[in-house]
Amino acid sequence: MITSKQNTLIKQIRSLSDKKFRDSLNLYVVEGIKLVNEVISLNLAVKTVICTEKALSKILKTSANVELVSPEVFKSISEEVTPQGALAVVEKPFEKLKKPTGNCLLLDGVSDPANVGAIIRTAACAGYNDVYMTDTCADQYSSKSVRSSMGGVFRVNTYRAKLEELLAVIDNPIVVADMNGEDAFTFKHAGNVCLVIGNEGHGVSESVERLSDYTVKIPMQNGMESLNAAVSAGILMYALKN
Repeated sequence: MITSKQNTLIKQIRSLSDKKFRDSLNLYVVEGIKLVNEVISLNLAVKTVICTEKALSKILKTSANVELVSPEVFKSISEEVTPQGALAVVEKPFEKLKKPTGNCLLLDGVSDPANVGAIIRTAACAGYNDVYMTDTCADQYSSKSVRSSMGGVFRVNTYRAKLEELLAVIDNPIVVADMNGEDAFTFKHAGNVCLVIGNEGHGVSESVERLSDYTVKIPMQNGMESLNAAVSAGILMYALKN
């Protein structure tokens, strides 16, 4: 059992809270009994499972390395307010840029990791299996994004690159949200689309707006002018779904 917070493995896991180290080590952390069991059952590339003795009996059998730690050590690597005593270190999948196979999403500078995770969660539910993200978006493998995605990040393809690289492979008609657009609930289009979700404060970038094929709006009442990015994305994904 690991009882030192200065253990090499423990220090490495702690470093994965920083995107720089997630990128250089090509690893990310999944915390919580449910999510740890999901990555095991989905046969993802789990490198190590870290858990307390109390949590061990709740974790599925795995061929990955399992390390027991003391509750104090686990608390030092947890990002949860109430740690469940289990996390997994997982290899980030290599996703080579490719064309979408159906309806897809383009996240254009979405900066809140909770929004990124929630959007990915809804994308998985709605069958938008390809999520393209500009390099200015919050990292989908941050703990907050992974937690907010509720397992969605394990189930869809996420591609992260510069905007021009993404636009070079996306061949679906581009749909952006705009208050002057057509009502999303009456919008008709044959075939798949690429729904663009812009930055929370600045919206969709000018270069994407210029390339858009359609603009749609979500009708608002009571003098309200906008919705949270993840809420808007969820409504539009289902409204535009064929």
